[in-house]
Amino acid sequence: MELKDIAAVSGKPGLFKVLKQARAGLVLESLDGQQTKIVTGPNHRVSLLNEISIYTTDYDKTIPLQEIFTKILKEFGEDPGVDGKADPEELKAFLGHIAPDYDKERVYVSDMKKLVTWYGILYKIAPEVLEEKKEEEPKKTKKAVEKAEEKEAPKAVKKSTPAKKSKKKE
Repeated sequence: MELKDIAAVSGKPGLFKVLKQARAGLVLESLDGQQTKIVTGPNHRVSLLNEISIYTTDYDKTIPLQEIFTKILKEFGEDPGVDGKADPEELKAFLGHIAPDYDKERVYVSDMKKLVTWYGILYKIAPEVLEEKKEEEPKKTKKAVEKAEEKEAPKAVKKSTPAKKSKKKE
């Protein structure tokens, strides 16, 4: 599972796994123990976690949620020391430690609570999502490998033999 497969729905608590796309929206399954399924409609605001980022003081830059989760995992592991019910000052100090350049005016305490809650859910359900993604070389197709080999291999030169003239009987 990856962050692109996990969604947050406005007005619904917790996180949801994206199962498939429906005609009018998405079919989602909750990541809690109940595994309830819902179909989102045009009135739901669905955000995939890989599209969410934290504002920074530089207006042109944001920090992707994946980087934030990776930093929390490296620094704190299973227990980040705060939860969604923590004091607002504790949450601000926590996020300030993880992302010192976060924008204090545009990142609200409610956002920090979601961040910490989501981290806890993901750590229990899908800890592989929190780990840093390693850049993999794109896999080459068979045709691409053959073309590369053709370019590297010296081309054999065929010696042409003169064409034989056919004798016509008249």
